[in-house]
Amino acid sequence: MCSIMGYTGTDISLSRLETAFAATKSRGPDDTRALSLSAGTLLFHRLAIMGPEPAGMQPFTAPDGSAVVCNGELYGFRKLKRELEAKGCWFASGSDCELLLPLWREHGTAMFAELDAEFALILYDASTNSFIAARDPIGIRPLYYGYSESGHILFASEPKSLLGLTDRIMPFPPGHYYKDGAFICYQDMSKVEAVCEDDLETICANIHEKLILGVEKRLDADVPVGFLLSGGLDSSLVCAIAAKLLGRPIETYAVGMSTDAIDLKYAKQVADYIGSHHHEIYITEQDVLDTLDELIYTLGTYDITTIRASMGMYLICKAIHEQSDVRVLLTGEISDELFGYKYTDFAPSPEAFQREAEKRIREIHMYDVLRADRCISANSLEARVPFGDLDFVRYVMSIDPAKKVNVYGKGKYLLRHAFEGDYLPPSILQREKAAFSDAVGHSLVDDLKACAERTYGDDWKAVAEKYAYHAKPFTKESLLYREIFEKHYPGQAEMVVDFWMPNKEWEGCNVDDPSARVLSNYGASGE
Repeated sequence: MCSIMGYTGTDISLSRLETAFAATKSRGPDDTRALSLSAGTLLFHRLAIMGPEPAGMQPFTAPDGSAVVCNGELYGFRKLKRELEAKGCWFASGSDCELLLPLWREHGTAMFAELDAEFALILYDASTNSFIAARDPIGIRPLYYGYSESGHILFASEPKSLLGLTDRIMPFPPGHYYKDGAFICYQDMSKVEAVCEDDLETICANIHEKLILGVEKRLDADVPVGFLLSGGLDSSLVCAIAAKLLGRPIETYAVGMSTDAIDLKYAKQVADYIGSHHHEIYITEQDVLDTLDELIYTLGTYDITTIRASMGMYLICKAIHEQSDVRVLLTGEISDELFGYKYTDFAPSPEAFQREAEKRIREIHMYDVLRADRCISANSLEARVPFGDLDFVRYVMSIDPAKKVNVYGKGKYLLRHAFEGDYLPPSILQREKAAFSDAVGHSLVDDLKACAERTYGDDWKAVAEKYAYHAKPFTKESLLYREIFEKHYPGQAEMVVDFWMPNKEWEGCNVDDPSARVLSNYGASGE
């Protein structure tokens, strides 16, 4: 996945920066390098994915002294590289990120909106002796910032690298770049410039084509690629599309509790149907409880649903890292934000549905995208998210919300209809949405709640008051997570805007738990 860090001052020693940066070594275990510049420092941990030869190691530098570090994937870079070579550019490696400095010289800050990429980067421009940082429009690649005592800005892939160097750690806003002391929005994926008026069949044909292209782009890697398969609609579609494109068995991985693994049977049905090499990972209550502290430190969040859903993902990625040579994983995140959750069936109007989608897209970098990034990168793997393809997201967000709301008797109807045919068994294509943490096994969440009950007594609300400064815990379970979070990230709760919850203003959604299991329309989703 790679890890980056940058400091725009010279008053923090290199050794101190390197010590802080070491906290994210798992993101890039293959090599580490620091570059001291006249105005600051750039640091890089490498996970070699594209152009794995030594020449692909960052920071990349230019003859004028400019330099860049980037955690990212530039899709379609091979064609772009040939165009730059035709203009006289020379490249030493097969790395996609080596293109960034030539692109910067040619386009400046305009290049960020032109990139078809998921990325976080820090660039030093020698011509102005200044630093520029930027993050992709959805925030698939992480970046955080804070200010040192002397007022210079620090950037890092994860908040753990900024602990002790700054008083306040904040997420770098997706779709923005930082330049000359200001954060400037170059693209807001939640905003729709013009509503798409295509008819239903045209919409589904476009969804079909654009998602296939999104998967195809993400199969380009110089290392082995695997697939997380829950047996739900989203991950199953990614796997089915990839299997068709590659024309050979893919490596699929599924996880479940040893006592009541709901998803495993569905994942096996998909694996058998598409002919994948399938691997099942079982986890126990003890695995869950033993991992909780480590998981919350890894995630850097106290959000309930993020932690629940991360447990299975973290442990399966750990097994993949230990038991295989896979280094890239494709996942099914970002479909719910676009096509709807179980709770968005309660949206009072199409306009309300669209506003909720806009909110979820703006905030996803703090929730599901964060979960996928940390669970995968902590185990020295790279995450790729086809549903986060920028062209795909733009199109789905632009669809008339009256066609996206559930007036079909089945959630995510457009996506399901788009892939009718031989991609998936009808039982999977029409399977109701199940919360991932629940579908790993209802016992997973029950075990976590029971742990919280054992930890706190009737005075838990008084304990929760200690954290009233932001997102006060409202259940024993949320208090347990917050106390572990505060142990590792004291006073940094504002890194997350709030707990992820259904829209409580909607009738049927005023619940005290984020799981879809508590909603009246959950039905057979978790069976």
